[in-house]
Amino acid sequence: VASMNAIVSLWLPILLSAVVVFVLSSLVHMVVKWHAPEYRGFPNEEAVRDAIRAGNPSPGQYVVPYCKEMKEMGGEAMQAKYKDGPVGYVMLAPNGAPNMGKSLGIWFLFSLLISVVAAYLAIKVIGLDPSRARGAAKLIASVSFIAYGFGTITDSIWMARSWSSSFKYLVDAAIYAVGSGFVFYWLWPA
Repeated sequence: VASMNAIVSLWLPILLSAVVVFVLSSLVHMVVKWHAPEYRGFPNEEAVRDAIRAGNPSPGQYVVPYCKEMKEMGGEAMQAKYKDGPVGYVMLAPNGAPNMGKSLGIWFLFSLLISVVAAYLAIKVIGLDPSRARGAAKLIASVSFIAYGFGTITDSIWMARSWSSSFKYLVDAAIYAVGSGFVFYWLWPA
């Protein structure tokens, strides 16, 4: 109950932190656009689209070449497929234009969740002592950095995302973390 009351007392920095992250991410992706070069089209896009459409796959994540079990990876036929290529991971969404409103809404809720979790951890570790606002802000920034950034590292390890792309997303995460930390430092209960 005490933790819930403490979380409620931090409602303004929690909400404002999510808003700040939302605005910063919008600037990164719509103004700076430094992630734009990471997305490329196939030179034979229509042929690729036709081939995928011919298979009629449902939305989901696909791997090429595909094997059901790890032990198949060592087989001669599978090794030949890997050698000949392509080797890749494809995410397919449902047909239709992307729903940016829905995605942005979910992104905001995700940012709000990160703010709540970071605030909860700060309360549990540091408490609401006004003299420890700086420590709370540092902890919140650290938790936020991990939450926003570390998922991209697993994509580089397992899903062929370039390490330079993951580095950029980690820089984004650092920007969001600093924004969150400053909001909580500014609005920490006095």
